[in-house]
Amino acid sequence: MKKEVKIKAFPQEAVPKMLAWYEENKRTLAWREEPTPYRVWVSEIMLQQTRVEAVKSYYLRWMKHFPDVVSLAKAEEETVLKNWEGLGYYSRARNLLQAAKIVMNEYGGDLPCDVSELQKIPGIGAYTAGAICSIAFGKKEPAVDGNVLRVVSRVNAEAFDIRDTAVRRGVADVLRPLMPDGKTSDFTQALFEIGAMVCKPDDGYRCEDCPLRFCCVSYEKGEQSCYPVRPQKAEKKQKDMTVFLLEYRGKIAVRKRDNKGLLAGLYEFPNEEGFLSQQRVYEKFSACGVPLPDAKHVFTHIVWNMKGYKVELQHPLEGMFFVEKKDLLLSYPIPSAFAVYKKIALEI
Repeated sequence: MKKEVKIKAFPQEAVPKMLAWYEENKRTLAWREEPTPYRVWVSEIMLQQTRVEAVKSYYLRWMKHFPDVVSLAKAEEETVLKNWEGLGYYSRARNLLQAAKIVMNEYGGDLPCDVSELQKIPGIGAYTAGAICSIAFGKKEPAVDGNVLRVVSRVNAEAFDIRDTAVRRGVADVLRPLMPDGKTSDFTQALFEIGAMVCKPDDGYRCEDCPLRFCCVSYEKGEQSCYPVRPQKAEKKQKDMTVFLLEYRGKIAVRKRDNKGLLAGLYEFPNEEGFLSQQRVYEKFSACGVPLPDAKHVFTHIVWNMKGYKVELQHPLEGMFFVEKKDLLLSYPIPSAFAVYKKIALEI
């Protein structure tokens, strides 16, 4: 039996105010121009854990290569990952590919318009299903993300745990009856936009510009920064590693990561755990290592602290591909964790 959480009613009188504000203030975004189910789906998957500004160029590139479910379903995984390169959380790209094949085989190439049916598809949870249904199909199905939870929490001055799935269901149940006929897309995106542009996290809120200020309990009390409640995050694990740019006859060494775990199936520059000295690098490759700039990459649960060396080899090494520099750009999906060293490799 699913846990239930009682959420306070969201003020009905807020709806026309936020719709009017959205019409006047909404940002021009490519995925809003033609909100087909496929385009909404791709944009929402890209926007998970990623800022709008960062997604814009990736979305346009993706649509150029995979304009519909058919073209995506036919694509090779490495091609899909290459077009996702730099967005991170690569399981999202794999889920899109797997889901496209399922949509072709089980739904005749069209995403279903039922929220429960959508959630049977890999990578589509309650939030994404709600977004597709409300924005693309005009159905009264809320899409509850962090922005929406923050807005509702502050308007009601309600200290719920935004990570609790029962809270998300409760907020959806409160919002569903408020969704106006013919305006479900605007309703959903108005809440997104208010959370993203004015009701920002922590102390970034801009209440003077908010259409919900008139009914916001936390604003009235001066307690905006108290909501929503977020449990303290665990400290990230630190991993020290040494990255090698191994060059042989003008080509650069890359290797493929395991098919499971962090950055599964992507390509990387050879690396080793721990910080190696120049002496140790020489012993390892029988060649001098030229020190490269340090780099750092922060994942959800771990931080990579990296130092690097460029090494010119006298012979190739087993288990690695030595590739042309142009292929680092065109053919091999290398995660942004190695961006510093990829840039250097292209300039060698």
